Amino acid sequence: MFRPRLPEAPTPPSTLIPQQHRNSPAPTAGRSLSPYAGPVAAALVGGIVLTALLAAVAVTAVSVAIAAVVLRSLVSNANRR
Repeated sequence: MFRPRLPEAPTPPSTLIPQQHRNSPAPTAGRSLSPYAGPVAAALVGGIVLTALLAAVAVTAVSVAIAAVVLRSLVSNANRR
């Protein structure tokens, strides 16, 4: 009663359906570009990651520089008083 019942798999048709053959265009001179897809994608992703890391380092450097200027100003004002 509580056991799940899976539907039965449909039976494949008994007649064979002929496949349509497509006339593919003749390959152009040179090799196909598909072997280069992986390295190109890896270089693209690597470039994006490196650019993001460089931007993060630049923002951090600017933040540290601003904090250093503010702290220097506060310390120099405290020494004058």
